[in-house]
Amino acid sequence: MAPTAFITGITGQDGSYLAELLVERGYDVHGMVRRSSVERFDRIEHLRERLTLHQGDLLDQRSLVDALRASRPAEIYNLAAMSFVAVSWVQPTLTAEFSGVGVTRLLEAMREVCPEAAFYQASSSEMFGKVREVPQTELTPFYPRSPYGVAKAYGHFITVNYRESYELRATSGILFNHESPRRGLEFVTRKIAWHAAAIKLGLIDKLPLGNLEAERDWGYARDYVEAMWLMLQQDVPEDYVIATGVAHSVRDCVEVAFDQAGISIDDHVVADPTLVRPAEVDHLIGDATKARERLGWEPKTDFEALIRLMVDADLKRLSR
Repeated sequence: MAPTAFITGITGQDGSYLAELLVERGYDVHGMVRRSSVERFDRIEHLRERLTLHQGDLLDQRSLVDALRASRPAEIYNLAAMSFVAVSWVQPTLTAEFSGVGVTRLLEAMREVCPEAAFYQASSSEMFGKVREVPQTELTPFYPRSPYGVAKAYGHFITVNYRESYELRATSGILFNHESPRRGLEFVTRKIAWHAAAIKLGLIDKLPLGNLEAERDWGYARDYVEAMWLMLQQDVPEDYVIATGVAHSVRDCVEVAFDQAGISIDDHVVADPTLVRPAEVDHLIGDATKARERLGWEPKTDFEALIRLMVDADLKRLSR
């Protein structure tokens, strides 16, 4: 019988890639979707026939219990969250409810319905924030610098607590930034890729950006969901940093994207001070040694190849 997986946030970037991976591996894949006035399933449209979707919400305990009862999963992947750091300043309490308390609700539902399942929590490099050491490992202390990072730290530690208190097979993946052509347009890499394509095609003329010197450890989402799956195949649940170990600046991203589009940077990039964060995170760079040694995981796609494939995807999309 095919193993069953349950994914919250299945309509997002990571959820759609993970659903693809699990369908390919023969899983019966169930996903949770929120009831909203605008239903957006474009990232999973090509898989719709092979997925079972349940309505539910991390803000609503009952819906989580019902969704788990209906799906009876062997593996639960909690990828739903307020995913955009900048918006967490605009909606700080909602961010705390989704990305912090929401994790507790899902763990409680799991404890009630399927305590033997394996659980994956999407933790984030934003928990490191004002970094205590470079590079960051599983043992680096957290110092989050946004409501998003604070909420993720709560979600992370509640997962650790449920693992240690109730002996649940609960794991957290501390993922560094991971991008793809499915990334939302509000994220800087996708914003740059889309603008490079749109400028090339003569649709717009300017790319407004905040801090060009901010550095991140950027990987490819398709590679990173494989690490999530590998974590839940381990006998002993532990936490893992998933990263490339190489940092690049926003400026590097612009240079590669504009090169791929075949346009010059000089006339098109404009500084917009309103896009600078209240508290910037300066130097996130992850050390994924543990994942390499224990899971046999390696990122397959480097930064330059990733940005080029994102620009190509946007050129194709916009040319239509």
